[in-house]
Amino acid sequence: MSKRKVVLYPNAENDIDFKMAKHVGEIFEKSGWEASLCSYPKKPDINDVEMIITFGGDGTILHAARAAADVDVPILGINMGGKGFIAELEADDISLVETIIAGNYKLETRMMINIEISRDNKVIYNDFALNDIVIKGDNKVIEMTVFGDDEMITRFNGDGTVIATPTGSTAYSMSAGGPIVEPTAKNIIITPICAHVLEAKSFVLVATRIVTVNIDHKKGILAYVSVDGGKHTSVQSGDLIKVCKSEKSTNLVRLSDKSFYHKISSKLISRHL
Repeated sequence: MSKRKVVLYPNAENDIDFKMAKHVGEIFEKSGWEASLCSYPKKPDINDVEMIITFGGDGTILHAARAAADVDVPILGINMGGKGFIAELEADDISLVETIIAGNYKLETRMMINIEISRDNKVIYNDFALNDIVIKGDNKVIEMTVFGDDEMITRFNGDGTVIATPTGSTAYSMSAGGPIVEPTAKNIIITPICAHVLEAKSFVLVATRIVTVNIDHKKGILAYVSVDGGKHTSVQSGDLIKVCKSEKSTNLVRLSDKSFYHKISSKLISRHL
């Protein structure tokens, strides 16, 4: 009978010498599981794996999600970084991983979004995101027109815009003044970044909407697209950026009874008022 397998995915900046990952690996191996270790940012081998456990911040989870989405492997995030909105556990809660061995956990599905960039009617780039897609000028103001199903939603000059999932609503979108949306909802959120008009507001769209963005920046002013905080992809005037709900999704492991609202309260609301 083959062993059940789990991949441990630590970020060396947060889990020094992989101490936490190795400790969790020992817990699984004592129960007859096979635990393999793959350090961020390498792509983990998840063939025949039941679960990925990440050790770091939300960025580590986002990187793991890119591999996991293709094969529908769930992710348990252990926060050893900053705020950790996506992560399920804090480092102090590590003993709860034993409930996985007993099968006492739930899965929570999070929607993802696709991006496609076209130039002269040819697709030059495509990708997908769990958190957000950011379009920004390269240190200069750009003019952007945003459409939903070919109908104009907004037009503004500014630093850029964030197109986020509900999972990403507590990331860059929130910092730019966007709304907090329940992470299991099905929406596409559009948030201008430092818009130069008072009327520029965030929009929360249904997930079936197809969002397109036109960049009308002057010659010599560069802009770029970043997917889930990854490397920048250059775009230019006339390029068409299309974003829609992805067929891919991310399954997150849930072990605790703490609600999303408890997480918001503990991580965002000041206790020193």
